[in-house]
Amino acid sequence: MQEAKVNSPFKRWLLQGFLREPEGPYETEKGHHQSPWWKVMCLTGVDYFSTLGYQPGIAALAAGALSPMATLILVLLTLFGALPIYKRVAIESPHGEGSIAMLEKLLPWWQGKLFVLALLGFVATDFVITITLSAADATAHLIENPYFKSSLEGKAVPVTLALVAILGAVFLKGFSEAVGIAVVLVIGYLALNAVVVFEGIMRVAAHPHYFVDWQTKLTQFHGGNPLLLLGLSLFYFPKLALGLSGFETGVAVMPLVKGRSTDTERNPAGRIKSTHRLLASAAIIMSVFLISSSLITTLLIPEHAFANATASHPAGEANGRALAYLAHKFFGNGFGTLYDVSTILILWFAGASAMAGLLNIVPRYLPRYGMAPEWTKAVRPLVLVFTGIAFAVTMVFRADVDAQGGAYATGVLVLMTSAAVAVTISARQRKAGRITFLYGFIAFVFAYTTIVNVYERPDGLRIASLFILTIVLISFVSRIWRTLELRVDRVDLDVQALNFVRDAVDRGTHRICLVPNRPEAQDISEYDRQDREARRDHHIAPDECVLFVEVHVPDASEFAGVVKVKGTEVGPYQVLRITGTAVPNAIAALALKIRDLTNERPHIYFNWGERHPALYLVKYLFSGRGDIAPLTREILRRIEPDPEKRPAVHVA
Repeated sequence: MQEAKVNSPFKRWLLQGFLREPEGPYETEKGHHQSPWWKVMCLTGVDYFSTLGYQPGIAALAAGALSPMATLILVLLTLFGALPIYKRVAIESPHGEGSIAMLEKLLPWWQGKLFVLALLGFVATDFVITITLSAADATAHLIENPYFKSSLEGKAVPVTLALVAILGAVFLKGFSEAVGIAVVLVIGYLALNAVVVFEGIMRVAAHPHYFVDWQTKLTQFHGGNPLLLLGLSLFYFPKLALGLSGFETGVAVMPLVKGRSTDTERNPAGRIKSTHRLLASAAIIMSVFLISSSLITTLLIPEHAFANATASHPAGEANGRALAYLAHKFFGNGFGTLYDVSTILILWFAGASAMAGLLNIVPRYLPRYGMAPEWTKAVRPLVLVFTGIAFAVTMVFRADVDAQGGAYATGVLVLMTSAAVAVTISARQRKAGRITFLYGFIAFVFAYTTIVNVYERPDGLRIASLFILTIVLISFVSRIWRTLELRVDRVDLDVQALNFVRDAVDRGTHRICLVPNRPEAQDISEYDRQDREARRDHHIAPDECVLFVEVHVPDASEFAGVVKVKGTEVGPYQVLRITGTAVPNAIAALALKIRDLTNERPHIYFNWGERHPALYLVKYLFSGRGDIAPLTREILRRIEPDPEKRPAVHVA
């Protein structure tokens, strides 16, 4: 893709670095530096593990004394639900396409495209809220630090906006994900968390009254009935779904995972096995930290410390930073500040990872659908758009970590539910038997969790709906705007089709005549009739060669693709049968290809349609057909500005 030709220095800077469509997934992977699975796990961990910065506090605020039990249910769902689902996703999309691409393949035509656009809305919700929530929690750690509290208290929104602005500025200058940085951040962060958690467990073990007080709370507020406690925990655990983030990222980074030397594009078995290790290790590490951190924060931190900010009272000291609160309490401000710095860095890098994900996912899908304006192929305009959206979300939620938790959980859960559904459909198509039922049950659990989360905290659905509506509207406006592009990657003629073209040139007549035909019976009588009518209506001489052109559109929702031309003889008639994404675009591409092959200017002969032009336009947009003559002529005019070189279009 060439960069836009603009005179303004600002526009040249803004549109610099148009993104190119990858030639193929395996070729793209070869361009990446591949690393051992445990290092790539750290790259996914900046998103997954960084949730420890706010997850224990949100869990305690949402479930109270039941937080450890609700967290245990979340861990069971992680290990026995999300993990097997995404192991299967890794097998079926080993080049990093993820569950969205699986659903795209399983649901063809427009319903598949619209479903993907809806999922992209939830992806945008997930990634944007990752940026804003991470920045807000980094702000909470900064403001509550004893060295900064007096100067920054009450300034959560401007500080969060400043962090988001810095993130956007870094991407405007140019930023690439670095596995090495992620390894340092994750190892340091997990080590500090391990120290805090271990100290907390030792204190709980040394003072049994913490357990006694917790049991008293359970008995006092929930009756102590085990079944009732289990039921309440099942009710609360969807609010803790933040702890499930990271699995989709885990499969998205598969091209970075080093496999075996024997791996091939069709069967990268080594990479798949290493990714399974990555997913399992991340899930186990996170599960241990989730349970232990939930236990010590519930037992060791008073409830009032988790309180949200109100008009009359500031947020509790542990709000959005439970483990940091314990780090300062256990080891003093020196160690606590080190913990805060580590947390702020990993949260910032989680925002960077989310921004990189947004910049990758828009060019991956929307341009292929013809549903993205040209400027979305450049990084910097997208950075400005997403930074502006992050500003708006931050101000709407007032940089409140707990308030954004529902929106974040909604994005995560919808993606995981879609992955479970995709794996279930795939297993059913493979006739996998009992495993289909198992995947279906997991999909049901995720669907339940999503519905409960949306019901309890509808903010995520509202934000996602806004993103979906915006994406769909922009997509269809862009599709209409770009509909008269050539929309062809290349034209492939088989041997018979090439022979037909050469024969037309060798006859020595003064023009190559292409006559589009809407196929019906495809027998000799049909072509007899079409030949007679074409020669009569367009005054084609008897000695001039007529090549009939028939276009088959298997999936009109595809915006562009390879045009394949197959030559067929039906009696004395020569027919070029084309497979493409739209009829006029395919005919225009064929005419240009013949011109380039023969140095002759082809002539295309149409008849006018009889329906209203608006109806033809709608038909063209959704089925790839319509009033072919004016559309073909306009496409050719845009591609070839010189009338002397442009294939001629005749209409009768």
